[in-house]
Amino acid sequence: MVSVLFTDFKGFATIAEKLTPEELVEELNKCFLQFDHIIDKLYSEKIKTIGDAYMCAGAIPVANTTNPVDVVKAGLEIKAYIDRVKTEREAMGLDYWELRIGIHTGKVIAGVVGKNKFAYDLWGDDLTTARRLESSGEPGKVNISGDTWELVKDHFNCVYRGKIKAKNKGDIDMYFVESRGRMLASRGFSLTKENAN
Repeated sequence: MVSVLFTDFKGFATIAEKLTPEELVEELNKCFLQFDHIIDKLYSEKIKTIGDAYMCAGAIPVANTTNPVDVVKAGLEIKAYIDRVKTEREAMGLDYWELRIGIHTGKVIAGVVGKNKFAYDLWGDDLTTARRLESSGEPGKVNISGDTWELVKDHFNCVYRGKIKAKNKGDIDMYFVESRGRMLASRGFSLTKENAN
């Protein structure tokens, strides 16, 4: 059981055109360093960045059962950070990026590939679903699948969006995570579908 989080900036290309290459790299670096800090403290692993997209996962390479809660909490903290940046930049009359966040829990294949610049990476159908959760989301929202919701519903306040059509995946139950709910699971709590229901 792995929870995968994808982020992507809305309107990135439009704002990027107004920045110098140095400014663009500095802005992305500032954001991604903060994302790294958030996921590190929440027992998750950064997998890679692809342009303005960021991908991480909980429970790899070290398995755990709290990854759905950990990764959704990371998503909310990343959202809060971007919201603060947006407020600051708006106050200064500057352009700002808005972020879509998608999370799905399932099975993945993980491993190292390549010879030159080899990289630890993930593959699998559930990874594709996580990507679709991000692209089917809305800026400023944490969008999770029904599978993830089943595992975190006792810990977060969520709003059901209905079955949303996702490219090449059909209809997927999706929820927006609004806030933390009751006390989050302790690190020793075994979070499984059986005790989440």
